[in-house]
Amino acid sequence: MSVPYGPDRPFKIGTRASPLALAQAYETAARLKDAHGLGDDSIEIVKIITTGDQRLEKKLGDIGGKGLFTKEVEEALYDKRIDLAVHSMKDMPTTLPDGLEIVALLPREDVRDAFVSPRHASIDAMPAGATVGTASLRRQAQLLHRRPDLKVGLFRGNVQTRLKKLDAGEADATFLAMAGLSRLDMLDVATMVIETDTMLPAVAQGAVGIETRSDDDDIRAALAPLHCDACGTRLAAERAFLGALDGSCRTPIGGLAVIEGDRLSFRGEVLRPDGSERHETTREGPLSDAIAMGLDAGAELKKRAGPGFF
Repeated sequence: MSVPYGPDRPFKIGTRASPLALAQAYETAARLKDAHGLGDDSIEIVKIITTGDQRLEKKLGDIGGKGLFTKEVEEALYDKRIDLAVHSMKDMPTTLPDGLEIVALLPREDVRDAFVSPRHASIDAMPAGATVGTASLRRQAQLLHRRPDLKVGLFRGNVQTRLKKLDAGEADATFLAMAGLSRLDMLDVATMVIETDTMLPAVAQGAVGIETRSDDDDIRAALAPLHCDACGTRLAAERAFLGALDGSCRTPIGGLAVIEGDRLSFRGEVLRPDGSERHETTREGPLSDAIAMGLDAGAELKKRAGPGFF
């Protein structure tokens, strides 16, 4: 298909300014160029500083949640300063602002977490009292459920910032997403890859979504060739699960959907922030039931955990 974009009217791609966010934006740009035979001068990357990237001294839940990584980018969409926005889907609230929607998902990267430490080979090798730096309540809860004898310290910032904190001795270890390390060509940073049966990933971990205005038919059509159906089906289940739990960055939740042939299997869990209690459930069924499975799994765990669990 031909698109009404080119050197005189470039696609304006909005993104956070971190190295990982930019890597995701450039991947999107490359896919757009390949899909439509466009040159470099047909793409413009617009860097947007978000509140979440500026306020690194506090936990996200204390200053407004995941929306702090998307608010300013979405304002640029509303104002038509950009045509599309590229997001890490694990940062996206389950309910989007009116008039905006995710219209394409790129093929999903590795969903697993990486254990990173200059001193210890694995979680189990860490001595009692060692400190792990993380800003993720999920990772904190999963770690303390497994190793209640460890300590957790707040580690916020992009991948490079967290690695500098680790090198400075602010913690003995940290966790990073394998997807981010892969996109940054930094896989050698991982001390150990943590399998999903040990640490269930965040909902939508490893997935990149492209958001635009619901009424922008030209952009929707241009993005259609970039959409990965498999990723869309998996995230439909995972985000339905998260939505059923009213999940936010204040809630330790893990969820992962996997496609095997024409079937989808789902596993989800909720934990207390201190790791003292954990509830898990699974579902399996046809791909067409992805959303229903996620909703049902979320409703079950919400009932089992009870009010005030988080």
